[in-house]
Parts: sequence; C-alpha cells; structure tokens
Amino acid sequence: MTHIPKKYVDATEDLSWVLAKPVLSEKAARLGSEENVYTFTVDQRANKTQIKKAVQTYYKVSPEKVNIIVSNPTKKVFRGRRGQTAGSKKAMIFLKKGDTINLA
Repeated sequence: MTHIPKKYVDATEDLSWVLAKPVLSEKAARLGSEENVYTFTVDQRANKTQIKKAVQTYYKVSPEKVNIIVSNPTKKVFRGRRGQTAGSKKAMIFLKKGDTINLA
C-alpha cells in the first residue's frame, strides 16, 4: 500500500468540516477591508492545503496564501478546581487584489 502525503487533497473530499466560522473582530474587519486578509476559525485537524481548498470551494475565490495561528490550551484554576481553556486554530486567508469574501 502506498502512502499519500497529507498535503494532496482529493478533489471529491468533503471539506465542510474545515471552516468553522469567520472571526468578526475589529482587527479582522480592518484587515479584511484594508489588506484583503480574512480570518476564520478552523478545525484543529485541518492543514493549509485543506483550508485553501475549502475557501476555493465555498467562497469561489483563490487564496494567494494561508497563515495559521494555533492557540494551545492553557491551565487555569477557578475556585480551587483545576482545568484548562479550550485551544483553537485560526487561519488568515490572503486574497488577490480584486477578490473579496462577503461575510454578511
């Protein structure tokens, strides 16, 4: 059995699980309007190739590049109980000059 590297995405693969939701903060809105960069919360298992393919499929734009920001869970103590916050993964999608994503 041959091993297929993870960076190759099957064209028929269902990528609906990759993009969770867009980030709607002031900074993300400013980046979207001024620099054509859109930020999404993505699944922890998703890689750059899958994110790029999902954006192409659902928003009909072709990203130039994808940057990923990973926030690891942090340990907290609340009222004497130990726990941890949820980790997250965000993707910053850089688009070409004329392309836009309508998030409204």
